[in-house]
Amino acid sequence: MPVKRGGGLWWQMGAFVAVIAIVGALMVHAGQRGMSADEINCAKYKCVALTFDDGPSPFTNRLLQVLRDQGAKATFFLIGNKVAADPDAARRIAAAGMEVGSHTWEHPNMTTIPVADIPSQLRRATQSIAAATGQAPKLYRPAGGLSNDTVRTEAGKQGLAEILWDVIPFDWINDANLAASTYMLKTQIKPGSVVLLHDTYSSTVDLVYQFLPVLIANGYHMVTVSHLLGDRAPGSTYGGRENGPPANAIIDISADRIPTLPNTPSPKPAPNLPITDIPNQNPGGPPA
Repeated sequence: MPVKRGGGLWWQMGAFVAVIAIVGALMVHAGQRGMSADEINCAKYKCVALTFDDGPSPFTNRLLQVLRDQGAKATFFLIGNKVAADPDAARRIAAAGMEVGSHTWEHPNMTTIPVADIPSQLRRATQSIAAATGQAPKLYRPAGGLSNDTVRTEAGKQGLAEILWDVIPFDWINDANLAASTYMLKTQIKPGSVVLLHDTYSSTVDLVYQFLPVLIANGYHMVTVSHLLGDRAPGSTYGGRENGPPANAIIDISADRIPTLPNTPSPKPAPNLPITDIPNQNPGGPPA
């Protein structure tokens, strides 16, 4: 009998320790979820940087609301001539606590335009963003991720670091095919990923709206590029134009935890403003 009582006591103690461990883990998880995207330590917890190119657009306000509702931060690489045309939109992005980077003045291929035009593409974008938000960007992304040493050297002179990506869901190709974009996100994202998206597509806002709960359920925090990577040296570059190796680290959640979309027609994508001062350049984005 004493042996049995002792065994029972040890089992009870073991169960108690297990319960304490589970409660402790839940408290840690709750604690980290309670930290804001500006406070989270990405060296200890899983972080991902969502980035949005080509804005501002008619869909930016809804995207900001989707991000705010989930406590997410992101980085917006804005086209300078669009900011000049709609400075209030850029101000709203900055006021929402998002990071604002430059996507050049007109979104040309920076590797094929005349070398003499490279400085103004960077400088004019910086000037328009600074005039709208009160703060000059420290990061830039060339259109299509197309860059070279000449572009980066000039960017360094202007105090800009180049940011590309390591996850690309091809949202501009898939558009309303959210399942295709979602598949790319689920199989590619890992802690520390920088994700390329575009806020010129209403479908991309839908994608983010439905995928943020998946990321949150997987323990991810959505932070700005600078929060994730720290200060970047002017003239440096990060990432590449291709997807990294598949990660397959995202666990699915039940369908009832994913918000549904209204059964209404999706607005057409928002085209980029045309390039008028550099011959034979395509501004990118969907056709007008």
